[in-house]
Amino acid sequence: MHALILTIHIIVSLMLIGLVLIQHGKGADAGAAFGGGGGGGASGSLFGSRGSASFLSRSSAILAAIFFATSLTLAYFSVETPNKAKSVTETVPTEQVQQEETPADLPEIP
Repeated sequence: MHALILTIHIIVSLMLIGLVLIQHGKGADAGAAFGGGGGGGASGSLFGSRGSASFLSRSSAILAAIFFATSLTLAYFSVETPNKAKSVTETVPTEQVQQEETPADLPEIP
């Protein structure tokens, strides 16, 4: 379950980044209204003069809501329980290592 939500979270975050990079600023609308070089070419676009802004802003709002929902879900799943191991080394069973005893009949080094 955790891996599925993490995968959705990563995909949505990449889509949100791409969608934000596609959008243009509000200052670009003023140049398109006065026909900055193209004679008002914004009205002949795929979504119309304001259609792309509402479509892109609505899509980014939906993706942002999904991003926040997956973020909260991942935070909920990451809460540690008291019985849960905190690291990989705690899950490995420990072995008793016997130390070698030094023989008592060795002479001391001067």
